[in-house]
Amino acid sequence: MARIDVVMPQMGESITTGTITKWNKNVGDSIEIDEILLEISTDKVESEIPSPVEGRIAELQYPEGETIDVGKVIAVIEDDPNADIESGSSSKAKKSEASAKTEEAPAKEEVKSQPESTSNHQEGEGRRFYTPLVKKMAKENGVALSELSNISGSGAGGRVNKEDFENYLKSRGSQSSKSSPSASGGSALNVNLPPAYGPNERVEVVPMDNMRKAIAKNMQASKLTSPHVNSIDQVDMTNLVKFRESFKNEFKAREGFSLTYTHFVLYALVQAIKEYPMVNASIDGDNIVLKKDINLGCAVAVPGNGLVVPVIKGADNLNITGIARALNDLVEKARNKKLTMDDLSGGTYTFTNNGSFGVIAATPVILQPQVGIFCVGTIKKTPVVTKDNAIAIRDIMYSTHTYDHRLIDGELGSRFLKHVTNTLETMDPSNLF
Repeated sequence: MARIDVVMPQMGESITTGTITKWNKNVGDSIEIDEILLEISTDKVESEIPSPVEGRIAELQYPEGETIDVGKVIAVIEDDPNADIESGSSSKAKKSEASAKTEEAPAKEEVKSQPESTSNHQEGEGRRFYTPLVKKMAKENGVALSELSNISGSGAGGRVNKEDFENYLKSRGSQSSKSSPSASGGSALNVNLPPAYGPNERVEVVPMDNMRKAIAKNMQASKLTSPHVNSIDQVDMTNLVKFRESFKNEFKAREGFSLTYTHFVLYALVQAIKEYPMVNASIDGDNIVLKKDINLGCAVAVPGNGLVVPVIKGADNLNITGIARALNDLVEKARNKKLTMDDLSGGTYTFTNNGSFGVIAATPVILQPQVGIFCVGTIKKTPVVTKDNAIAIRDIMYSTHTYDHRLIDGELGSRFLKHVTNTLETMDPSNLF
């Protein structure tokens, strides 16, 4: 008999809270594995959350309408269907007892295609077992799983809980020499920084909101994990600019949305990834994970709500019109706060367009655990020297390929970028639609 905690999942890089909009089950109800337990919403996403196990609802910790931090336990499921379950939420003592039972007898986890954050099955390193929450905290703070063995756990059987890990971090932070690389290749950073302002400076101190805290943590973690390298090239978009001007009205009448330069860049990225599949990989410890599908993440700015990165799944199976349709659907869902957890997960490579803000180039931060991200700037009319040494006005766009130097060397990173450039400059778009 085991009791399984269901926690508030994180549905996007910068999302730190979720609101329970509807419970589909009551305390005492039976539930099947993958049956919908509740519906939640955030500023960007509305999603149905499935049950990670079969059993009965033992506890519902919060009412509908409550906004909960990511990672907090929101429900408990008893996986023994014959167990007696009291109505209502249990006391802290009962929750501790349930936690102890779970730790004493870790459930054997069945691999399923579902968000791993909804289950509290325990995973281990060697003979010790750690909850997904502890493993997530370890990764974010640059603590290797092997280092967790140094922590004395206060849970049943010496299991490490959240409080144990936080206490360890406090003592570890004062001993920077003991910092060790994380399992993903990052390292902890302990730096004594000077004060941000002096006692006589005129300043206004504004606390970060949860979204900004999450972005700051993720960006720092990415920089600590991946040594970033940037290769930059200029792309002559003149032919594509002329084609788009001549075809955009026909395209919009046919498809119902505008044809943009992003559609051409995404198509070119797919062709380059097919040629250089290592760019589509990830690193898992000392292993290289080669992804068989090309799932393109596309950064979308949502006014007033930050940035989301929905994913075009199976982009390698789509022509340019299919890519355009898929992106338009995701953009519409993002702006109407209809993105699902599936829309935001599974990306293997990411694209971002800073040109919409009028800048010519940028060097973005890699979205972990990917090993590359591609950025383009605005298209500007620029005088250039042609091959026959003449000066001509061309539509020039700068592009940046940022990649993880642990896996992608300069040669591969630059060849990938040049492939994208050549595709954009030489394609015959009239044959693609």
